[in-house]
Amino acid sequence: MSLIARMEEELKAARLARDADRRDALSLVLNALRNAEKELERPLSDDEELQVLQRERKRRLEAADAFRSGGREEQAEDEEYELEVLEEFMPEPLSEDEIEEIIDDVISEVGATSIRDLGRVMAGVMHQVSGRADGSTVSQLVKEKLA
Repeated sequence: MSLIARMEEELKAARLARDADRRDALSLVLNALRNAEKELERPLSDDEELQVLQRERKRRLEAADAFRSGGREEQAEDEEYELEVLEEFMPEPLSEDEIEEIIDDVISEVGATSIRDLGRVMAGVMHQVSGRADGSTVSQLVKEKLA
């Protein structure tokens, strides 16, 4: 079952349960996925679906931070709830040890020896961890290993 189909089932269940918050959160994410399909004029691949979810996740995190720094706690909590619902559909994140293991493998594969090889290492690592690790975390770990 595709991600969109799973979300539609969850949306239907939320409507039947009269869970307005969950219904609204699912509707927003589904809308983002459908808009991405319309832009590409074809169904999304699994990787593309994951990219949309990552983009929406990042938006929720940034919005929650912005609301909280602006003293709007209720809106920040709404964004965080949407983030919780969204993360139900994302793959399990990798631990830092798992990320470091992947980084070590890629460094040995590409023969990286210095920070100048950062781009090649990042490309290999991000391809393997897509959707399961934050790019800034990966970048920081790669820089520490190459320094």
